Amino acid sequence: MTGADHRMPQRPLGRTGIDVTVLGFGASGIGNLGYATADGDAAAAVGAAWDAGIRMFDTAPHYGLGLSERRLGEALRRYPRSEYVLSTKVGRLLRPNPAPTGSDLASGGFAVPDDLTRGWDFTAAGVERSLEESLRRLGVDRIDIVYVHDPDDAVDDAVRHAIPALVKLRDQGVIGAVGVGMNQWQAPLRMVGETDLDVVMLAGRYTLLDRSGTRLLDECARRGVAVVAAAPFNSGLLARPWPPDDARYDYGPAPQDVLRQARRIAGTCQAHGTVLPAAAVQFPLRHPAVASVVTGMRSARHVDSVVTGAFARLPDALWHAVG
Repeated sequence: MTGADHRMPQRPLGRTGIDVTVLGFGASGIGNLGYATADGDAAAAVGAAWDAGIRMFDTAPHYGLGLSERRLGEALRRYPRSEYVLSTKVGRLLRPNPAPTGSDLASGGFAVPDDLTRGWDFTAAGVERSLEESLRRLGVDRIDIVYVHDPDDAVDDAVRHAIPALVKLRDQGVIGAVGVGMNQWQAPLRMVGETDLDVVMLAGRYTLLDRSGTRLLDECARRGVAVVAAAPFNSGLLARPWPPDDARYDYGPAPQDVLRQARRIAGTCQAHGTVLPAAAVQFPLRHPAVASVVTGMRSARHVDSVVTGAFARLPDALWHAVG
């Protein structure tokens, strides 16, 4: 179900009045996460996503030290701004690097020159500055969703300063929705209870393999807070029909017990006439809190593969079998 005539289903983003496609384009890959992607391939990935009906695009200053935002903004320039939802993140400010080594791979994980460096800043002033810089890199005049990004070591600062600053900007009409994006569920659970969040982007903690974030999703459903489920393949472990020996999980080599569990699920998928990646991308959407699944896409071929899996017909018996 790909092609320019395909209309991707949409869901409401909680109480925000924003509708999002059930699949979202994660732009970390076109920021050269792990290895370099050519400019043309990055642009082709965004174009393929658009042709497949994807209308939600997510990026961050962290991704490639601004490269992801620049590439995404350039690729989206050909499309009407009113027809897609754009999200980025705050919490890291980019500044000139006083001691560059030539590559960001070792310190940041992106195959880009490290002429810039990241500095944590969850203050109200830092949030506003980060947003202004993202608007310039993206070449747009507004951003629909802004997430506080990875405040694992600054939860109090996020609750007291960063999120209220974004709420103020939302209430002024500068942005559309306020969120937090993390790889854990515990801190977002606190934030959902203590702040006026609209959406949580939860990466890797509500997947076919790892359902530790269920308590958070249930609370979000109860409160009307939307969830965007990111990293449904758990850093690649669930991205192939049979997880290989060198599969990665949570940005590192997959532990043997995790690899065995993933292979058990893969075998169950095969027994039900389907493949692991299709079940992995569809699974999060079964929870009522989840508005969209966002996964990194860095080539047109990758986009086509994800979209095909997302709309494959899977038997109900499969979901009973995987629990």
